[in-house]
Amino acid sequence: MARIGTLHSYVLDCPDPRALAEFYRGLLGGEIQEDDEDWVDLVIDGQGAKLAFQQSPGYVAPTWPSDDGDQQAHLDIRVASLAAAHDDVLALGARHLESHDSFRVYLDPVGHPFCTVA
Repeated sequence: MARIGTLHSYVLDCPDPRALAEFYRGLLGGEIQEDDEDWVDLVIDGQGAKLAFQQSPGYVAPTWPSDDGDQQAHLDIRVASLAAAHDDVLALGARHLESHDSFRVYLDPVGHPFCTVA
């Protein structure tokens, strides 16, 4: 099947785009590029796609896990060691939710879920 396009960015709504971009830069590295106060891009080294952060004045954090059983979108971030990454992720401002054998679930500072995976 022919490709229609390529991933340009994964966009996260948030109350403060710059602050959330800084959190993910601490987690993933990369360079922050601001378009304006309502939109910030994080270009991750060596990857074509980027994370983008869009201001949403009425932002409400998702619920993890939700009571209705829906799977919410989240990022999986590969780490060399779950245990070694844990304290660093918390120091950036994440909140730990669950630990499993091969992954851990966290919330970023504004409530988006993400996992570290071994």
